[in-house]
Amino acid sequence: MKIAITGASGFLGTYVMKHLDDSGKKATYSYRDKLKSNIFKNHKGVLLNLDVYHGDELSKLGSPDVVLHLAWGGLPNYTSDKHLKNELPKQIKFLEGLINQGLKSLVVTGTCFEYGMQEGELKSSSLPRPSNPYGCAKDLLRQKLQDLQVHKDFNLTWARLFYMYGIGQSKKSLYSLLLNAVKKGDKIFKMSSGEQVRDFMHVEEVARKLIDISLNNPNSGVINICSGNPVKIKDLVNYWIKENKWSIKPKLGVYQIPEYEPFEFWGGK
Repeated sequence: MKIAITGASGFLGTYVMKHLDDSGKKATYSYRDKLKSNIFKNHKGVLLNLDVYHGDELSKLGSPDVVLHLAWGGLPNYTSDKHLKNELPKQIKFLEGLINQGLKSLVVTGTCFEYGMQEGELKSSSLPRPSNPYGCAKDLLRQKLQDLQVHKDFNLTWARLFYMYGIGQSKKSLYSLLLNAVKKGDKIFKMSSGEQVRDFMHVEEVARKLIDISLNNPNSGVINICSGNPVKIKDLVNYWIKENKWSIKPKLGVYQIPEYEPFEFWGGK
């Protein structure tokens, strides 16, 4: 089965590419930002810089059987209106174009922010109630793709990502902030109260799950990519510190908890 990956230069995309390379599976990798082309040194697939769409993207991607679509701009600023005004129209044009050109299977990454401010265990069957622009834009894209299935014959998996961590993540992410503090030799790590509950998975596991779905079951409908294990942020930070034998100590209650996400939520099947 031929596979193409969009957003290959992103945090998750680089792990997807590494996993495919390690398994000996060749793929086509597309990316927007030419400045990130150095990420692809020694890769085993086909590279494609793709940002302007002319209507022949499927053939440029190597006419794959399945596209794993990871690309999305403007992150990690989840509250920017650009997700709705700029990114969403680009996404619709690109994916609708692929489908019209004959793509048979599409796996797209959504977000747990589609569930909005709902708390507790959030199953894939839970109704989406997005409350920030990023979550709203992703949910509208899902609806558009599901509407297209009424008229077009193609497989669709909408994979809602919960929280990931790993080396190479955004500098503003919790794990990267902690790692940077350790590298600087800080004795304390300033954070929020850490009482909020989340669902975390290492990015390598997320990458493996998405590849398995793309190659073996790309018509899974709406699913959650999650651990299903709720954990308090402070406990997670302490776990990372213990696991890596770091000497840094967390200082709780320094920062406010973000208002664009609920206090306690985690994923369910």
